[in-house]
Amino acid sequence: MRWDRLPIDSTFERARRREIYKRMAHLVRRRGPRAALPTLEDVERKVRLFERTYVGIRAIPVADITGTVGRPGDFDKDFLPRKDELKERWRKIEKTYQEGDYPPIVAYKVGRNYFVLDGHHRVAVAKQNGTEMIDAEVTELRPRFPIPDDADIGELIELEQHSLFMEESGLAAVHPEADIWFTFPNGYVELLELVQVHGHHMMRERGVVVPVEEVAADWYENVYLPTVTTIKREGLKDAFPASTAADLFLWIYQRRRSLFPEFGSMSLEETVQLEKKGSAKG
Repeated sequence: MRWDRLPIDSTFERARRREIYKRMAHLVRRRGPRAALPTLEDVERKVRLFERTYVGIRAIPVADITGTVGRPGDFDKDFLPRKDELKERWRKIEKTYQEGDYPPIVAYKVGRNYFVLDGHHRVAVAKQNGTEMIDAEVTELRPRFPIPDDADIGELIELEQHSLFMEESGLAAVHPEADIWFTFPNGYVELLELVQVHGHHMMRERGVVVPVEEVAADWYENVYLPTVTTIKREGLKDAFPASTAADLFLWIYQRRRSLFPEFGSMSLEETVQLEKKGSAKG
């Protein structure tokens, strides 16, 4: 008789069914493919990690193990198995370490998140069994900016995008206190392009090259702040409490462009007032 037909208490079949059900439910809701296990390689493309510190072996929270190094196809984002071929290794782990006394895994730490280099099956089994802590040989990777201890991957990527925007726009030098945050990472790239376009217009008008820092100061003081002030004064910020001031600034800029054929050239402040009147009528 084959071992996989024996009445042995294994969590693999349960975990495999959960992965299949979740994937099917995701497709039924037409949300596209279910998210794969995040990879350290992908994070390194979005967050510039430059400092590596060997921490050694320590107990780490299983719940904070959220990614992989080089093996995104074997498990989904919840460490549920995506392949039937993983069953033999999975069951061997369960049989060998019935008390949960797993040998240390090897992982990289980024913020509060851990990415597994060696020990994927141990982590998957531990998660299924509700294990809270697991030993790991840890190397910590740090980005070039300070991060909160409890920052997750999404927050790390946002912090990196914000940091890049502040530096490349020149605002970090002239207005480091600028409170510009988006609810979507692409906002920083779009806003940087607007600052650069502003600089292009300044140079054309003056006929000379304008330093990046001077462009940033002029854009922030004469374009961004007046528009945000109008947005708050007209109550748009209260009407959209889930949106940041930067979200609304970018939205107003896009609205001005779309309204140009009907209303001609308007300032951003005039666009805010027009949108306020429109929302009041609605």
